[in-house]
Amino acid sequence: MRILYHHRTQAEDGQAVHIRSLQRAFEQLGHQVFEVSLVQRAQSASTSDPSAAAPARAPAWRALTRLPRFARELAEYAYTSVGRPKIVAAARQQRIDFIYERYAFGNAAGVLAARRLGLPLILEVNSPMVMELSKTRGLSFPRTAARLENWIFASADRVCVVTEALGEILVGLGVERERLLVTQNGVELERYDYADRASVRAAARSDLGLAPERAGEVVLGFVGYYRDWHRLDLVLDALATPQLSSARLAIVGEGPAHEALVAQCARLGLSERVSFCGPRPHAQIPRLLPAFDVALVPAINPYASPLKLFEYMAAGLPAVAPDQPNLREVLRDDVEALLVSAGDGASLQRALARLVADRNLRERLGARARATLLEREYTWIGNARRVVEAARELGAGLGRRSNTARERA
Repeated sequence: MRILYHHRTQAEDGQAVHIRSLQRAFEQLGHQVFEVSLVQRAQSASTSDPSAAAPARAPAWRALTRLPRFARELAEYAYTSVGRPKIVAAARQQRIDFIYERYAFGNAAGVLAARRLGLPLILEVNSPMVMELSKTRGLSFPRTAARLENWIFASADRVCVVTEALGEILVGLGVERERLLVTQNGVELERYDYADRASVRAAARSDLGLAPERAGEVVLGFVGYYRDWHRLDLVLDALATPQLSSARLAIVGEGPAHEALVAQCARLGLSERVSFCGPRPHAQIPRLLPAFDVALVPAINPYASPLKLFEYMAAGLPAVAPDQPNLREVLRDDVEALLVSAGDGASLQRALARLVADRNLRERLGARARATLLEREYTWIGNARRVVEAARELGAGLGRRSNTARERA
């Protein structure tokens, strides 16, 4: 099939990883992908290195983040007038079969283009943006934003959500359940096949600057951009207890919580046992994860599908994560992970102490986590396959709509 992938993403973070990985997965299944985006990157999605695409360059659009809130919001709505003709032109030129769009606040370009072309639209929703932005930066025109978002959701032929929990939110906004398709985050599994785990572990520890391994030492690990709400402070509190005296913490990433965490380490006397390893290109993460013995998801919002979780699972790592509905879609307590009461430091400390003290438990949970990932196909290839199946289910109408679009070209 010939797929037009539209997005408005500028960031080079987990969003970019998601976009590039899914595009490559479509191509690996034998489909052709044509991208329409806010900015163009130097390399196409077909590159084998997920971090190889050159950084997005859109100085004019990035300048909008410095505008007053109302002006930025109006500019986000205005993107529709830019994106729609781009999609229409590309779809006609490339004889597209369906449009796949990553939802962005205020963006109706995909809906309007799909209607103009008579093509199916599959809309990927990672968060309810109006709800999220209302709580973070605030909205100048909240009623307009809510009406537009609901119309966009109602107009897509299928809506991909990253968790069932997010799907329930969208159902509450009027999306019919039969139009929902759950596509959790995923991994490129071949990147997590370790022929010699011991040597990979030694190389990973060296790369992260960890001290020489001591007998009985257990490395707790976290990967990602960290803010206060990620609650790494609770991990540090737990690390200071006698039950975790043989553990150390490695944090791969950066974020605005950094200075507070460094100060907490000094206050608790943990500076020698906590390694702030700094950010690494995403392509390096698979070979760095074997440095960990226990993987951490201390906190996550109630509808997210954390990319790091699937990477931990693919690496065969036991995880500690909050016991909340969106994570219970993937994890079972004491089967793939230890689930703890969200925000409860004592619960987190007890789970970490169990894992630090019991190597067999760590190995059992890690092995089961990887097996579950394989069984449920939490991979980008799996997601691409599910999306294409959904597109085909849109009907005998799929070919008819494609032909109609081609006739208009």
